[in-house]
Amino acid sequence: MFTGIVEELGEVVAREDLTDAARFTVRGPLVTSDASHGDSIAVNGVCLTVVDVLADGSFTADVMKETLDRSSLTRIGVGSRVNLERAAALGSRLGGHLVQGHVDGTGHVVSRSPSENWEVVRIALPDSISRYVVEKGSITVDGVSLTVSALGGDKGDEYFEISLIPTTLEMTTLGGTEVGSPVNLEVDVIAKYVERLNGASG
Repeated sequence: MFTGIVEELGEVVAREDLTDAARFTVRGPLVTSDASHGDSIAVNGVCLTVVDVLADGSFTADVMKETLDRSSLTRIGVGSRVNLERAAALGSRLGGHLVQGHVDGTGHVVSRSPSENWEVVRIALPDSISRYVVEKGSITVDGVSLTVSALGGDKGDEYFEISLIPTTLEMTTLGGTEVGSPVNLEVDVIAKYVERLNGASG
């Protein structure tokens, strides 16, 4: 379980493509400072299991084909910057919202509208998860916990907007994500449970 509060901007330093998976080596001195084999680290919002922790502050993780197919990790390579977060510890503050690290779908950046104190980013919303997204609700974009500031579009062409403060622009990959780029999306898990329970009771 994560909170969507990015701890560190890491960098992919190696990628090995296998038959039905890929092995990534990611440099992140902060998140590896207390990491060990089997720990969970979110990479751009995808929960990955640490295989090895290396002396240079890097860790390796295996990503299966299913995860590559369902997330934007399939497009990252050596030199890519990634958002990193260690799993939340019991008793720690919950600064964002409950995040599982299970990507529900990918969207893409439609537009960026900068202003003096923040930047509004519009992201295409896949039909498969649009029903779970509400204005002022929580959503995770590439591992960053954010509040939906607006919704719009027609069925099949919906979007949502997020307003990014300077800190988020500076400390996460969202500051440099270009128009057209894919992003990992995870909706609030509570919405999915409510839908399931309502279906069961009906």
